[in-house]
Amino acid sequence: MPRGELLSKAVLLVGGLLLSATLWASPPGEGSAPVPTVHGLSLYDSPELPEDFAYFPHVNSQAPKGGSITHTAVGGSFDSTNPFIIRGTPATGISQIYDTLMESNPNEPFSLYGLLARGVRLDPEREWIEFDLHEQARFQDGEPVTAYDVVFTFDLLREQGNPFYASYYAGVEKVTALSEHQVRFEFNDTQSRELPLIVAQMPILPRHYWEPRDFTAPTLAAHPGSGPYRISEVDPGRRIVYQRDDNYWGKDLPVNVGRYNIDRITYEYYRDRDIAWEAFKAGLTDFRIDARAATWAIGYDFPAYRQGQIKRITVPDVNPSMMQAFVFNLRREKFQDPRVREALSLTFDFPWLNTNIFYDTYYRTESFFQNSEMEAVGLPTEEELALLEPFRDELLASHRSERLFTDPLPIEHPTELRERLRRALTLLEDAGYVVEDGVLINEQTGRPLSLEVLMYDTGMERVVQPMLRNMARLGIQTSMRIVDINQYLNRVRSYDYDMVISHFPQSNNPGNEQRDYWTSAAAESPQSRNRMALAHPAVDSLVEQLIRAEDRATLDTITHALDRVLRWGFYVIPHYHSGETRIAVWDKFGYPDPAPAYAMDLDAWWVDSEREAALERRNRRR
Repeated sequence: MPRGELLSKAVLLVGGLLLSATLWASPPGEGSAPVPTVHGLSLYDSPELPEDFAYFPHVNSQAPKGGSITHTAVGGSFDSTNPFIIRGTPATGISQIYDTLMESNPNEPFSLYGLLARGVRLDPEREWIEFDLHEQARFQDGEPVTAYDVVFTFDLLREQGNPFYASYYAGVEKVTALSEHQVRFEFNDTQSRELPLIVAQMPILPRHYWEPRDFTAPTLAAHPGSGPYRISEVDPGRRIVYQRDDNYWGKDLPVNVGRYNIDRITYEYYRDRDIAWEAFKAGLTDFRIDARAATWAIGYDFPAYRQGQIKRITVPDVNPSMMQAFVFNLRREKFQDPRVREALSLTFDFPWLNTNIFYDTYYRTESFFQNSEMEAVGLPTEEELALLEPFRDELLASHRSERLFTDPLPIEHPTELRERLRRALTLLEDAGYVVEDGVLINEQTGRPLSLEVLMYDTGMERVVQPMLRNMARLGIQTSMRIVDINQYLNRVRSYDYDMVISHFPQSNNPGNEQRDYWTSAAAESPQSRNRMALAHPAVDSLVEQLIRAEDRATLDTITHALDRVLRWGFYVIPHYHSGETRIAVWDKFGYPDPAPAYAMDLDAWWVDSEREAALERRNRRR
């Protein structure tokens, strides 16, 4: 399973400084006070665990090693084991072959502890951070991990990697190897509290391996990392296998004790969710995140489940519910009018879907920070209005309404479908459309309003089709196109679509990743998360202010304002959320119970060898 899988960004990307010192280092400038070397970092305060902690509290420090786990990967195939570049489709789970400078604790919201780094110094003014590397750290081919690998990785990712990295690390001025095992990051952005820990989460690549190779080209090579798993088998179209590295240099570190217990991790690829479901029932895969409400409600009436050989687990969400949505491509002229976008959003009949397809197990998502203190509710406060007021003219022009400044959230729309469609038609008429012979026509251009939803998976077809039928009732010409994953990625990267389904996961501590979601720079970057190609000065400003927030109250106020701008802009048609993660497994695993507070931590699971053997005998007899 990928390192950090199901961990929120709140755990992974954070900032701050532990106050208790262990060592002292010389400062970079004359006359400045020495900066303490510490074992951990945390946002605003100190990490919970002391310097001498033996292992994370939630793990089983005596967990047995061995066994295997087989996951399902849906979406066709992969053609690269390099996940850091824009070209190719990366293999699932590849992140677990890499170590980072520091590791998150799934039981704390905003803390990191040393992994490749045995100690860290953060300048009180946040102008720089230094890491002392473990001298025994090794890549999987036996070569040492050095400060020069850190410098090489940073430069490589920012210059040749996915454009996301240039944006994500924009606040870093330069990286310098002070010695073979000491590296310094210097910042030109001293206001971002999380930036020091963003760089602490950077995966470190082997310079000796990548320097003579073309990093920008997809590859299927089993290249070395420094993490707990190595690439064992690469079979495009079928599977990728990772093997636990018995010689892993960091297996006895406190952040790793009781973790990375399973010997063999396999991802089996299936093009269709229904086939993947049958494979799970047959025992060909043994771990499944079940995102389909109907399957969870009525699909488990088969022998293996009735006999107790399959277990179902629900893990409550502790982070903001993820915004999953249909996303409009604002590069299309037809979607530039917010009245058109609002009208189209009214055709999504969630109550009908929830009753007839989802067994009333979902809630409608409304906010980009749903179920958190960052969600905007009610009327805007004076503090929020102060953030929005400098951009009043731009917001009135883009939103074509004062509702952003005057009306409460959530947005009031009719509940009954007939009234929703009547409201939608009024909005479309206001935007210059008329119905002629049953077809909705732009009165000025004479062109019909058409819309295609682009997908690579049939799993959402049952959600898309009812919405398209409702659009057709308004005279809109609609279609749905399902393509293979590679064609889908190519079209998304070139913004060659009307509408796609996208996801905007949020943590309890949003920060630099917001640039990749919403900003003008991301709108011009292929493979960014700004699928709507949104470019708005108010959004750009709010994102930068959010990143530089000095305290929790300020951050919440800024996210409220950002949430209002995004929601009243109708840039997406929000879907729904369940408030929990639903998991089905063949009953051979042990795992922390209760789960840590901020993630399930699959890396802390283990295999019970006796139960695994019994299941293998059972499946062989079938």
